[in-house]
Amino acid sequence: MEVDKLAIFPGDYLYPERPYSPAIIWDKLVFVSGQLPVKSNEVGKERDIREDALLVLKQLRDILEEAGSSLDNVIKVTVYLSRIEDLAAFNEVYEEFFHAPLPARTAVQAQIPGGHLLEIDAIAFISKE
Repeated sequence: MEVDKLAIFPGDYLYPERPYSPAIIWDKLVFVSGQLPVKSNEVGKERDIREDALLVLKQLRDILEEAGSSLDNVIKVTVYLSRIEDLAAFNEVYEEFFHAPLPARTAVQAQIPGGHLLEIDAIAFISKE
């Protein structure tokens, strides 16, 4: 049985030409590429983990909805933080978006392109309707 994959490019977000898709639907799964707070790229702006987390989690929500899924259907999240000491502040925002049963999650410290404070990728399922 052959299953096609479908790329998702939400219209409200600008994606620089890169060799990846913002999200891929395969069967009943949605694989969301790492999301950066792309709208926070204002020159000279002091970065704030809470603001960036809010922006990225909204982007994630919008992509999942475009794919026919939702945050409630997320089964795995990976969070990359440029400063691991931001984890507690990040969690405060994260808990506004995810509720029990919480998805499996990994949080790691990483050097993130563009000087961003965080990047998030996720895997979700599409409910059978």
